[in-house]
Amino acid sequence: MIKIYDTKLREKTEFVPCEQNKVRMYVCGPTVYNRIHIGNARTFASFDTIRRYLLWRGYDVVFVQNVTDVDDKIIKRANEEGKTASEVASAYTKAFIEDMHALNVLDPTYRPKATEEIKEMIKLVKELIAKGHAYEVEGDVYFEVRSYSAYGQLSGRNIDEMESGHRELRADGQGLEDRKRDPLDFALWKAAKPGEPSWPSPWGQGRPGWHIECSAMSRKYLGLPFDIHGGGADLVFPHHENERAQSEASCDCTFANHWMHSGMLQINSEKMSKSLGNFMLLCDVLNQTETPVLRMLFAQTHYRSPLDYCPDRIAEAQTSLGRIENCLKDLAWAIVNAKPEEGNIDDDALTVLPLSMKQRFVEAMDDDFNAPAALGEVFVLVNEINSLVVGKSVSCDQKQTLIDIYNLLVELMGVFGVNLPSLDQMISEVSGGAIEYPQGIVTVASEFAGYKGDDTQAAMEALLVARSEARASKNWAVADGIREGLASLGIVIEDTAQGPRVGFR
Repeated sequence: MIKIYDTKLREKTEFVPCEQNKVRMYVCGPTVYNRIHIGNARTFASFDTIRRYLLWRGYDVVFVQNVTDVDDKIIKRANEEGKTASEVASAYTKAFIEDMHALNVLDPTYRPKATEEIKEMIKLVKELIAKGHAYEVEGDVYFEVRSYSAYGQLSGRNIDEMESGHRELRADGQGLEDRKRDPLDFALWKAAKPGEPSWPSPWGQGRPGWHIECSAMSRKYLGLPFDIHGGGADLVFPHHENERAQSEASCDCTFANHWMHSGMLQINSEKMSKSLGNFMLLCDVLNQTETPVLRMLFAQTHYRSPLDYCPDRIAEAQTSLGRIENCLKDLAWAIVNAKPEEGNIDDDALTVLPLSMKQRFVEAMDDDFNAPAALGEVFVLVNEINSLVVGKSVSCDQKQTLIDIYNLLVELMGVFGVNLPSLDQMISEVSGGAIEYPQGIVTVASEFAGYKGDDTQAAMEALLVARSEARASKNWAVADGIREGLASLGIVIEDTAQGPRVGFR
């Protein structure tokens, strides 16, 4: 049984989808006036992990994420760059998709754009006016907040204590707030201004308000009610509160059965902002940090908790990822070097280990997608493998169990969006096939193994044979010379029960 923390209920609740074995999700997407920052990336990665887990659990997931490609910020950027709003939106939409692919975030099932769904938005606004929840003033249309009695329930705010949003001014200096019936009322449709994108409507040329697009697109692509509406915690109010109000006022039904919100990201324990000089774009972060490390960093903090992005946390994620990768290397090495004779690994422990760990992994993720706890179970398995397998002799009869454990680790880390090498790739690496040795190894092989060629792979093979013979005859001068010569090139040799294993520092 999956339980999720519902923002509206303020507690964990059992997740029962509207349709058996099918989940319909909507997660608010970007406003495309710039590249996304690392805080946006944390939100999108969090819901990507939730989606991946639901898929892994066997659900058919329909995932919708919008693109806001008409907005004041886009118009402002277009004016700054001497381009049209459409050109700016198109360029940054493409950049957003590139960033999501670089972060290993799955493409949504549908990615509707606001400018392509104007018809749906106008239809919804007309419905709200017809039902007495909205009114028109000189080409602008406003939602009447007090007409919806449940307003404030999502954010936990008292409607009588709320303050209106930013005061907008018309060209004549009169406040737009003065034209509303209530300062809390918000725009569903905005009358056209000179030089701005606009579309024809029953109220004249104009463009949609921000909140209306998500209501219209989620209804079109998912139907109502749908299962999960997600986004960053900064969207709870006013965006999601307004979105919920206008949607439920129109349909007279539940809009989304569950509301989920990810925690904010900080930079070195401070709020990220341009004024503090710590504003970081995802594309810049990925130029310095590999995608698996960043996804590991995200997985190490619960999606609802604040996440501190700092050098220490990145190093911790790198170390954690390295532990898993080393475990996979150990497994691949044991698999390659399995012997026909009986091994000395505990068969019963080896068989039970992945089954019990997988069950605990599921229990952790079923508890509001607790990735840190689930990741902890992965490391329990890693530690047990280190104890049971490393340095032990493996029989061919145990080979399949090790293969299954390897594939399970890769599969479970894939839930977090952390891609790891396949078994075939890792076998190639530990066998030497994927290693590019430095040319200096030829000199070492010439000195200690009598090698006369210039092929680095052949030189390494000659050194391993020479070292093995030297150790057998207790010729420590040669054995140590080979070890020190390789160490000077950053190459280390580990002696295992299955034979020498080559690696890099």
